[in-house]
Amino acid sequence: MKQGYFITGTDTNVGKTWVTLALMTYFKQQNLSVVGMKPVASGCEKIDAHWRNSDALSIQQCNSQLIDYDLINPYAYELPISPHLAGKLNPAILDVVYSHFQTLQTMADVIIVEGAGGFYAPLNATQTIADLAQVLQLPIILVVSIKLGCINHTQLTFEAIEKAQLTCAGWIAVCNDAEFNCVESTIEALVERLPIPLLGVLPYVSEADFNYLAATIHF
Repeated sequence: MKQGYFITGTDTNVGKTWVTLALMTYFKQQNLSVVGMKPVASGCEKIDAHWRNSDALSIQQCNSQLIDYDLINPYAYELPISPHLAGKLNPAILDVVYSHFQTLQTMADVIIVEGAGGFYAPLNATQTIADLAQVLQLPIILVVSIKLGCINHTQLTFEAIEKAQLTCAGWIAVCNDAEFNCVESTIEALVERLPIPLLGVLPYVSEADFNYLAATIHF
């Protein structure tokens, strides 16, 4: 059976892409072939007459083989706003995403799919990231930015995942706030409160070194 995970976060800009790339690197270090997918992305720039997202491009470059960009990121929106607003003229269709997912799943041992924003971020007029996770039926890895307020946000997101009756494989802490001085005690508080394993702690770094970050992940 193919291995796969869906990456969601407690909010936007919490480190989902760094976790996605660190996980992809981790599995490649285990001599497994890996493919990543970012179905919906806002805040794209036009490159050679096509909208491209920097995070999706990084995922494309990290794949074990060369894969067409449009397969990895079928919905690329210009404006850096919620997908349901950015994609009003071309709303995300989950059947299309699932078709791309099925194709990608055949191309590697492991597939990592990164969501957009938080778990309830709207994808189109009626559906959210939670609906996308329901369609894909992958175990979820919850990304938590360790900062003030994250204990509340993490527990609420985990409750939402449970309410959707989806499996949460674990959570990964991302230390992306250099000014926050209660990192260890906050992580300890979350470990005490969450019934899922802590799969890794990505330390604060000014520049990404995904071989280094992959070494902080443990399954």
